[in-house]
Amino acid sequence: MDEIVVIGLSVLTSVAILLLTSLGLAVVFGLMRIVNMAHGEFLMIGAFTTTVAVRSLELPIWLAILCAPIVCGFVGALVELAFIRPLYGRRLVDTLLATFALSLILYQVAINIFGTAPPGIGTPSGWIEIGRYTVSYYSLFLPVAALVITALLYVLFKFTRYGLLARAAAHNPDMASVLGVEVRRVNLVTFALGCALAGLGGGLLSPMVAVSPGVGQTYIGQAFMTVITGGPAFLLGTLSASVLLGGISNIVSQLFTTLWGLTALLVTAIVLVRLLPNGISGSWSRQL
Repeated sequence: MDEIVVIGLSVLTSVAILLLTSLGLAVVFGLMRIVNMAHGEFLMIGAFTTTVAVRSLELPIWLAILCAPIVCGFVGALVELAFIRPLYGRRLVDTLLATFALSLILYQVAINIFGTAPPGIGTPSGWIEIGRYTVSYYSLFLPVAALVITALLYVLFKFTRYGLLARAAAHNPDMASVLGVEVRRVNLVTFALGCALAGLGGGLLSPMVAVSPGVGQTYIGQAFMTVITGGPAFLLGTLSASVLLGGISNIVSQLFTTLWGLTALLVTAIVLVRLLPNGISGSWSRQL
C-alpha cells in the first residue's frame, strides 16, 4: 500500500513538472502561434535567477522563486521588441529561426557566466515518511502550485479585460485593431507573460534538478509535445495532455527505466496526433 501511495505521488509530481514547463509555451505558441525555440532558455534563466538569489543574495527560497518570473518577463519583453515584433504576419518558420538563434546566444551567455556545472540549491521544506519510503514536502507542493497557476491563468484569460483583448488580438489582429485594441501592446504583454511563466517553471524546478545552461533543453521537447497534443484549448488542453503524457511517462519509468518513460511519452504523443490531428481539445466547444 505504501508503494502505491508513493507511486501515485510520483505521478502527480511528474504531471506537475510537465505542466509547469509547458504553460509558458502554451501561452506563446498555443495563443499567439509563435514558435518560441528559446522557451528552454527562459526556463534556464528562471532556474539560474532562483539559484543566484539564494546562493549569492541569500534570499529565502520562496522569495527567490518569485524573482524568476519578474526577470524572465522583463527579458521576454525585450525579446518581443527586438526579435518577435518585426516578424508578426510573416511565416511561422521565421519566428522559429529567430528564436532558435536566440536560444543559442542565451545558452552560450549562460556558459560564459556560470560555466557548465555551477553549484545548485537544496530542496526546501524537509521530508515526510510514508512507510519505508521518504518523500519531500516540496514534491507535494509542486502539484498544488501547478493547479493554482493554471486556475489563475484561466481566470485571467476568461474573466478579465486583458484576457478578452489578448484572445481577440491573437484570433483576428486586424479586426481587433479596427475596434481600438492596441494589438502591439497586448502582444508585448502576452509574450512577456509566457516568458514569465517559463521563468516561474524554471524557478520552481531549480531545487529539484541540476541547474546548468542546458537544463531547459531537457524539457523543451516534452513541452512542445504537450502543447501540440493538447490542441487549441491552450490551457485546459495543455492540462489534459500533461496528465496523460506525464502519467504514462512516469508509470513506465517506474516499471522500467527513465529512457523507456521518455520513449513512452513520445510514442503516446505521436499516436495522439495521428488519431486526433487537432489535439485532445480539437473537438471541444471551449477553446481556453
